[in-house]
Amino acid sequence: MNNVFLIALIIYLLVFLLISILDIKKISVFTDYAVAGRRQDTFAVTMTLLATTIGASTTIGITDTVYSIGFPGIWWLAFGAIGLMLQALLISEKIRKMNVSTLPELAKVMVGKPAEILLAAIIVISWVGVIAGQLVAMNSLITFATGKSSTALFLIVSAIVIAYTLIGGQMSVVRTDKVQLFIIITGVIVCFFYLYFVKGGDTYTVITSVEALNENYRPVNLFTQFFVIGGVYFLGPDIMSRNFLSKDERTAKNSTVIAGLVLLLFAILITMVGMWLRANVTPEQMGDNKALMYAVSIIPKVPAVLLVFGLLSAVLSSTDTCLINASTIFVKDVLGKERVAYVRITVAVMGTLAALLCVTGSSDIVTLLSNAYSIYTPGVIMPLLVAIVAYGRRGLRLPVWLLSVFAGGSLGLCNAYFSKPLESVGVPAGLLGYFPLIGMGVSFAVALASVRWKTKEQ
Repeated sequence: MNNVFLIALIIYLLVFLLISILDIKKISVFTDYAVAGRRQDTFAVTMTLLATTIGASTTIGITDTVYSIGFPGIWWLAFGAIGLMLQALLISEKIRKMNVSTLPELAKVMVGKPAEILLAAIIVISWVGVIAGQLVAMNSLITFATGKSSTALFLIVSAIVIAYTLIGGQMSVVRTDKVQLFIIITGVIVCFFYLYFVKGGDTYTVITSVEALNENYRPVNLFTQFFVIGGVYFLGPDIMSRNFLSKDERTAKNSTVIAGLVLLLFAILITMVGMWLRANVTPEQMGDNKALMYAVSIIPKVPAVLLVFGLLSAVLSSTDTCLINASTIFVKDVLGKERVAYVRITVAVMGTLAALLCVTGSSDIVTLLSNAYSIYTPGVIMPLLVAIVAYGRRGLRLPVWLLSVFAGGSLGLCNAYFSKPLESVGVPAGLLGYFPLIGMGVSFAVALASVRWKTKEQ
């Protein structure tokens, strides 16, 4: 696959670079660059929302999880789909009415400037890990397709991704997401049909192994993931950034509902690919390969190349969104500027930091993403939800609300990065695993305590 892949990769990336260069003419003000002019229709918003949610964790990560624990691996994406639909039902229209550009700006409108800065800091720091997780997946794909690990090639591809993101901003991200999503969906569908209807194998075991829970995935895991993972889809910065692109409230709501339904179907599809591999490929055959990479190796060359580019598209569509959103948040909400040039510089810096983290750090995609979510979800989701519900009807005590964010985020931070030191001083390892969930409960309780239960008029 080496030569075919490299030629196709060069063409693929050059097309995206060309799109970003052409989009420069459409960028006249900051909102054009940061939120694509706030004029995207339902089709565009749905496509870019799906492309954003279907990334490394929901393709490569999910199939690895399913291969390891069985059908319950579907819950990561299933809770994502539920999170999207709950967002559409409860908050999509209300948030779009506020006409903001970032999630921290939303906090500023509802709570105050300190809330904006605190949330911006949490997102920017956490999302370096999210971007690194996507780049880890990209590096794995390139290594697999070329047959060798090349740091130089990885850095070149990363540089091009950073370049087309910083040149065209959200305008280019929305346009490239449409292409990328089509390739993602097509590649996974082709793989699914080949495995089940051409290659065959033991499909009976697959059917009889469909179960919601098992010894590897217990009710407590179900409960924890619903809040920790579902929360990111419900009120995450990248997800909500698609809301800010929409032309009106109805578009924001309808796009989120459609995306949630499609994501649920995709969850079934990618899970069934993982189930086929679990039933038909032994651990000895799998070796050190990622499950989906092994699938590439056993299907014909043309669909194999298509699947690799589908996976690469999944990774890049999430990477560019994370990059542009985190950079916009840093410039607008931390620096207090609305300068396109500053955002472009920040994209370059954050992308470089994430690439270096990828080269020198962990290669576990799910761990990188889970660590970031473990900080963000307990620290941000519940306080923001309380603020959204209270906005326009109840006031908030700013110091107490800020404490809710700090308390929840600190517990998530302990789980993500300080587990071993805490274990060494006597904190039970089992309890540490619940810290993100405990953090959500603590942040929710403290955020509720920040609400002024009498109306402002009273």
